[in-house]
Amino acid sequence: MWCISKPQILCLSLYSFTKCGASWEGYIIEETLRVGEPDAAYFWATHQGAGIDLVLQKAGRLYGVECKRVDAPTLTRSMRIALADLELERIAVVYPGTKRFALHERVEAVPLAAMVDGMKGLFP
Repeated sequence: MWCISKPQILCLSLYSFTKCGASWEGYIIEETLRVGEPDAAYFWATHQGAGIDLVLQKAGRLYGVECKRVDAPTLTRSMRIALADLELERIAVVYPGTKRFALHERVEAVPLAAMVDGMKGLFP
């Protein structure tokens, strides 16, 4: 009860909780599937450790979604590999910030709020 009576400590405790990133990822995946209405959805990973959180198939095209619980997401080696190996149209890196910005010509950091517009919000 002590943390509940001190909300600033509760917030810090939640953000530093070891499962915070996994919870964020689960939430983003669930919401993406709900609002994006993909034809099919997959997880993808290689034996070498590269992976992408979610691959969506929509109208015959493949799109990637990465879930990052950080203030300033960056392009990762896994994203580069997924773009090449899966021939993804684009990757949306969903994060809790407020600004959309490019990480690569086919990869954008996308604020969570953009998901309200479904696939058009993720991949304009």
